Amino acid sequence: MDINELMKKAQQMQGEMAAAQQRVAETEVIGEAGAGMVKVTMTGRHDVKKVTIDPSLQSEQIELLEDLLAAAVNDAVRRVEKHQQSQMGELTAGMQMPPGFKFPFGS
Repeated sequence: MDINELMKKAQQMQGEMAAAQQRVAETEVIGEAGAGMVKVTMTGRHDVKKVTIDPSLQSEQIELLEDLLAAAVNDAVRRVEKHQQSQMGELTAGMQMPPGFKFPFGS
């Protein structure tokens, strides 16, 4: 393989990575706590888009509600990270990466 061909493949890979990162960023996941009584919708950029609280929790103590909300946010973060790893893993399948090498760059 000559250097020009290698450069073309590198540029193609860079374009595919950018597209994959954009898809991941636009993905939304829902984190849950309290058997779904508190739900948090989060984007792949870790932006919270929506919080849903079951009406039955209105009479609960505020501390319980705060704990459930924190748990739902944490669940959403884990789901975003799992989705990101899955998407990047599909893109880099078959590529030999050095140990500890992470995508996207700078994360």
